[in-house]
Amino acid sequence: MADTNTIDILTQRSSGVLLPIFSLPGPHAIGDIGKPAMHFIDFLHQAGQRYWQILPSGPTEPAFANSPYMSPSAFAGNPLFISTDALLADGLLENHDNETIDTSEYIVDYPKALQLKQSLLHKAWQRFITSNRQDTLDDFSSRHPWVKDYSLFQVLKKRYANAPWFQWPETIKKRDPETLGNIRREYASSLSYHIFEQYLFFRQWEKLRKYARQRDVRLIGDLPIYVAADSADVWANQTIFQLDPRTSQPTSVAGVPPDYFSDTGQHWGNPLYRWQTTNQKTKSTLWDWWAARFRHNFLLTDVLRIDHFRGFESYWSIPAEEETAINGKWIKGPGLPFFKDMEKKIGKLPIIAEDLGIITPAVEKLRTDLGFPGMRILMFAFDGDTDNTYLPQNYDNNTVVYTGTHDNDTAVGWYLNPTVAVEDKQRAKRYANQSDMEAGVFHKDLLYMAHSSVANIAIVPMQDLLGFGNDCRVNTPGTIEGNWQWRCASRFITQELADWLKEHTITFGRMVATEQKVEQT
Repeated sequence: MADTNTIDILTQRSSGVLLPIFSLPGPHAIGDIGKPAMHFIDFLHQAGQRYWQILPSGPTEPAFANSPYMSPSAFAGNPLFISTDALLADGLLENHDNETIDTSEYIVDYPKALQLKQSLLHKAWQRFITSNRQDTLDDFSSRHPWVKDYSLFQVLKKRYANAPWFQWPETIKKRDPETLGNIRREYASSLSYHIFEQYLFFRQWEKLRKYARQRDVRLIGDLPIYVAADSADVWANQTIFQLDPRTSQPTSVAGVPPDYFSDTGQHWGNPLYRWQTTNQKTKSTLWDWWAARFRHNFLLTDVLRIDHFRGFESYWSIPAEEETAINGKWIKGPGLPFFKDMEKKIGKLPIIAEDLGIITPAVEKLRTDLGFPGMRILMFAFDGDTDNTYLPQNYDNNTVVYTGTHDNDTAVGWYLNPTVAVEDKQRAKRYANQSDMEAGVFHKDLLYMAHSSVANIAIVPMQDLLGFGNDCRVNTPGTIEGNWQWRCASRFITQELADWLKEHTITFGRMVATEQKVEQT
């Protein structure tokens, strides 16, 4: 159940930083949830920040360019984020095991990170199974029932050479109980290993969240509205998705029509939910699955940003055979009754609604009726329209303002981009009351606008705190290469930066009084 205190602080004037877990510094080719994460929480505390916003923390796949929005599970944690330092402290690794990798400190090296983590996790597993702690995994499985299907899914992916589940043998694709029972017995050790990985991830995450609370930092998670077609979720819950009963593949898929990012729209390829079903059993199963998903995510984070919130009011349905999103259509979503049912099951939901793109009065009404804060991106504000909803004078308090998001260029990158109209850059400078046209300080101009606005919460990507260019961009929608790789080297996360950010935070009244005595570390 969501924390009532967290819901209350969503209305307090405060601020935070957006930085993905994988972008943290560290010696293992990718950020993790051990020391690098805790050191960043220390930085946020010193800088007077209330929030750390992250991206989805699930497993990623090379086949989908390691996008956190195309995970094989909506519940599992990413084994690449497991801290090997913590395994050393737990006695599951020895000092000579915990090697480092000679890779760039600016870019995630997924192949090397995968090779290293798999090697070390298997060593930890061998020590774990000799310690006679199987009851620990049994207890974890009973508290996280999704892990049984997830571990079986991972075993079967390896058995069938990584083929998607809808290409598996019919009895397995359709989940014949006897067939699956035989596989569970045959692969019992491999199944336990995958459960072990998840046990480690959630054990370490629990410590991370506790540490964040001690430092008066709250975690904002990111919940993609859709799940990947080739995922444990769809395989294990086929009745709640729009699938062809013969092929088990999607009949219609998700995306958005042509917009700011693409002239042909975005064709995401995720299967759509059966929101329109008249079968009460299917509807109940679908809504119960969502309730379980919300409960699970609130174990990990204090607040959830729902990616593509508008899909709950109306969603863009694209025939599966279409190559672009142009020929889709809007279909009514579950709307207010769905969220009221979630509140009955879970309690009040501390949610930030990602209400970007094509937003209708009906979407705005749904968000307002629910009391969820919406999002405003400053980078979209300077087109010359004084009624532009992204301009600070058009905000209300129940808003989260961002200089940019993981899908945008950085502030300095935007300013240096030759395709951005000079007039837009001039308007942005005038809005910050700056007469110069210097690009190198534009990130400070945007931070000034965000922190000085009436929005209750201001979130700034780490790249915009540092004034980095577009070589530090996290993702470019509609592209595959070069995304989800940027890392922030440790030498940039300084006390000087923390002091500067804290001064800004105090100046614009965004410091929140601490809720408890902070332990000295």
